[in-house]
Amino acid sequence: MRTPGPADTALPDGVRVTLDRRTRSVDDGAVLLGGAPPRMLRLAAAGRALLSSGAVTVDGPTSRALARRLLDVGIAHPVDGPPGPGPGAVTVVVPVKDRVDGLQRLVAALGEVGAPGGVGALVVVDDGSADPAAIRAAAGPRATVLRHGTSRGASAARNTGLRAAATPLVAFLDSDVVPEEGWLAPLLAVFADPAVGLAAPRIVALAPVVGWLGRYEAVHSSLDLGPDPALIVPRSRVAYVPSAAMVVRRDAAGAGFDEDMHVAEDVDLVLRLHADGWRLRYAPGSRVAHDHRTTLGTWWWRKAQYGTGAAPLALRHHGSVPPMVLSPTSAAVAALALLARPWAVAAAGVVGAVAVERLSRRLDVRHPRATAARLVGLGSVGALSQTADAVTRHYWPLSLVACAVSRRARRRVLAIALAEGALDWWRHRDRDARVRPDPASHVLAHRLDDLAYGAGLWWGAAAHRTAAPLRPSGPSVRVGPNG
Repeated sequence: MRTPGPADTALPDGVRVTLDRRTRSVDDGAVLLGGAPPRMLRLAAAGRALLSSGAVTVDGPTSRALARRLLDVGIAHPVDGPPGPGPGAVTVVVPVKDRVDGLQRLVAALGEVGAPGGVGALVVVDDGSADPAAIRAAAGPRATVLRHGTSRGASAARNTGLRAAATPLVAFLDSDVVPEEGWLAPLLAVFADPAVGLAAPRIVALAPVVGWLGRYEAVHSSLDLGPDPALIVPRSRVAYVPSAAMVVRRDAAGAGFDEDMHVAEDVDLVLRLHADGWRLRYAPGSRVAHDHRTTLGTWWWRKAQYGTGAAPLALRHHGSVPPMVLSPTSAAVAALALLARPWAVAAAGVVGAVAVERLSRRLDVRHPRATAARLVGLGSVGALSQTADAVTRHYWPLSLVACAVSRRARRRVLAIALAEGALDWWRHRDRDARVRPDPASHVLAHRLDDLAYGAGLWWGAAAHRTAAPLRPSGPSVRVGPNG
C-alpha cells in the first residue's frame, strides 16, 4: 500500500509562513527552538534577515529554501499565499451504514454538488445498510451511490469511494459530521504546496451540547486536536488526525485505508503517508462539527476501542506510537518526583544540573548554560506531565496493583489523579465558548476516559501478544543544519 512521495516540493511564489507560537528564538534570532519533533535550528545570516519580522514570504530561491525548511520541521506554518485548487477539484466520499438522518444533514451542509463554488462530486458508499432505498434518497439526486451488499467496515467503504473518485483531491467525511460554513477553503489553501498529501480540519462538537459527557467532549474530545495549526508528525503534539474528516491528494493516498483495521486505520494512513515523504498539515481554521457519543456505555466502549488500536500500530510502525517519550534525564527526574521525598527532590535537582552542564558543552550558542537550562527545564516539565498522565491512563493497571499493596501508593495515585484532572480542566475549560464544564464532572469524565483507553491498550497488547505499545521511547530532539 506504499506510494511514491511528492515529485515536486518547491513552494510557489507568494506563500507566506509565520513562526509557530511555541517557537523560541535564541542568540538574537540565530537559533530557533521548536518544531515537531523538537529541535534546534541554526539560521544563516541570510535566513535571519529574511525572518527578522517572524514571517517570510517566498519570492526567490533563498526564501523558498528557508520557508520549505521551516515548514518541514514544524517551526512555522503557512498563513497566506496563492490560491490552492478550487472546490471543483474535490470529491467528497461519505461512508454510511443505516445513518439516514446523519447523511441527510451532511448532504444539506455540503450544498449544491457540481455547481460553481461547490465540490466537484459526491460519492456515498452504502456499507450494507438495512434500507438502501432510504440511503439513496438521503444522498440526493447529484450523488453517486455505491453499495456493499454486506458491511465490510468504514475503511473498505472509504476505499470504494476513493477508487470511484476522478478528481485530484478526495475529502472523506463520516456521516456523523457537519462541515461548518467555509470549511473547505482553508484545507484547499494548504494544497498550494505540492508536497502536501493530506490536510485535516479541527473537529468540534455538534450543537446542541448537552449533559456532563457532552460538555467534556466539547472541550476534550479525542477528535479535537486544538486551536493551533500543526505539522502532523509521529511522536509530536499532533501525531495523527481522525478519518472523520480529512482531505487527501489522490496520488498520495494510493490504495487508501487498511481494510483489515477497524480502529486506528486513520493513524495508520497518516504514518504511511509520513513515511513516504508527504507533508501532512492540521488546519484548524477549517472546522467540522461531530455528533459526539454522550451515552456513558457507548462513549466508554468507544474510548476503549481507541486503546486497542495501539498494539497493531506499534507492530506495523515501530516506535511511532509510544505511550511516553522520555530522555534518560527526564525519566530520572520524573521517577524521583514520584517518590515525593525531600531527598528525591534534591536528587532531581542534581540530575537536572548535571544534564544542563553536559548539554551546554554541546551547544554552539552565545549563552549555552541558559539555553541548556531552558531545554532541560522544558523536558522535565514535559516528563512530569507525561508521567502523571501515564499513572492514570496507560499504566493504570500497574497503579491499581501498587495501590492494593501500599497505603503510600494509594495516597500518591489519588493525589496525581485529582491534581492532573484539575490541571486538565484548567487547560481545556475555554476550548469551546458554548460550554463551561464544571471541574468535578470534568475530572470524573477525564478519569473514566483514561480508564477506558488504558483498558483497551492492555487488552490489545494481550490480544496481539506484544508489549510494544506499553514501552516508553526516547526523544528525537535534533539539531538542524543552517537555514
